[in-house]
Amino acid sequence: MIATSSPTRFLSTGLRRVLGSRVAAAMAAPHSVDRYLELFDPTWSVNEVRAEVTAVRHQTADSVTLTLRPNANWQGFRAGQFVRLTVDIDGVRRTRCYSPANSVHAGNEHIELTTKAHPTGFVSKFLRDEARPGMIVTLSQADGSFALPQQRPERVLLISGGSGITPVMAMLRTLCDEGYTGRITFLHYSNAAKDLIYAAELAEIAARYLNVELLRAFSEGAQCGELQGLFHREQLATAVPDYAEATTFLCGPPGMMKAVQKVWTEDGIGERLHLENFTAATPVIDSTNAEGDVRFARSERLAANNGATLLDQAEAAGLRPEAGCRMGICHTCTCRKLSGQVRDTRTGQLSDSGDEDIQICVSVPVGTVTLDL
Repeated sequence: MIATSSPTRFLSTGLRRVLGSRVAAAMAAPHSVDRYLELFDPTWSVNEVRAEVTAVRHQTADSVTLTLRPNANWQGFRAGQFVRLTVDIDGVRRTRCYSPANSVHAGNEHIELTTKAHPTGFVSKFLRDEARPGMIVTLSQADGSFALPQQRPERVLLISGGSGITPVMAMLRTLCDEGYTGRITFLHYSNAAKDLIYAAELAEIAARYLNVELLRAFSEGAQCGELQGLFHREQLATAVPDYAEATTFLCGPPGMMKAVQKVWTEDGIGERLHLENFTAATPVIDSTNAEGDVRFARSERLAANNGATLLDQAEAAGLRPEAGCRMGICHTCTCRKLSGQVRDTRTGQLSDSGDEDIQICVSVPVGTVTLDL
C-alpha cells in the first residue's frame, strides 16, 4: 500500500530504488545511504523497517500498548506472527519479540504491539515507562509459523494466558473483520480481572458477534469470570465440550501451555493444537561442575567457564554480542562455535564438538569452547 501524502512513505516511490543502488551506496561511502536519509526523517530507510510510535496507552498497570506507523518497507503480517522490535536504550540496541495484536485487515499504515512489563523484563519495562509518541523503533519483517491458515478452520478455539493474548487477539480481530461465521471460543487465563489486557474490547466483541464465546478464568479469589482457577482437563471438558473438534491456537506461560499440551497429547489430537512460546522455559543449567574455559577468538579474550550461558559469559567478559529475546526464539544471538561442545538449556541436548552456528543465549559450554567473537 502506498500513501503519497505521508512523509514516512516517501521512499515508496522510484526514488527508493535509486537510493538502493550500488551507485548511491558508493557515493554515500564511508557512511550508508540511510545515514543521510535519517537526517530528513528518522523513519526513512532503504531497507530497514523503521516505525514511529504514534500513540501510547496503558490498559493495565503493568502493560503498554503502542501504535506504530511503519515506513514503506513493511510487508504486513499474518494474524499470529511476531516481529523483532529493536529499541535504543542508553546507546545500546535491544531486541525483543512481540506479536502484532491488530487485525491484518486494519491496513499497513499502523501496527499495534502490546507488552506486559515482567519483573526481569528490561525492554518491556522501558517501553512501559518511557515510550512516547515520536519515538522511533526498528522492526523485522513478520516471522513465525504460528498463524491463521489461509483456509480458515470451521471451528476455532483460542487459548491464551497473560501477555500471550496478543497473537490470538490478532486472530480474533481478523476473523471478525472477515465476517467469519464459524464458532469461536476465546479462553483466557489471568491472575485477576484487573490484569486482563483488552478486557473492554473482548466483552464488546462477545456481545456484538453471536458466534464468539468469551471465557475468562481468574486464579485469584472468587472474581467475576466465567471460570475460576488454573487450566485443567475437567474445567475444559465442562466449558468447551467440543474442544477435540476445534482447531486450537495456544499462547501463554510455559506451565499453562504444558498443561494444555498434555491434554491434547493424551487425547490423540495433538495435530489440532498450534502454539507459540514467548516465555523461556526453565533452563537446564548445572553450574556446579563447570570446567574449562570460554575462548573468544576474534577479540582474543579468555574466561574461566562459570556454567552460565555463553551470552552471559560473553557480556561478563566485556563483549557486546548481538542479542534479542534471550530465550532462543529470535536467533539474533546466533554465533559460530569454532570448537568444543555446548548444551542446549531448553532441551539438555549436547552439540557436536566441531564448528557450527549456535544460539549463545540458550547454550552453556561443556568444557572448553571457542567462539568466533
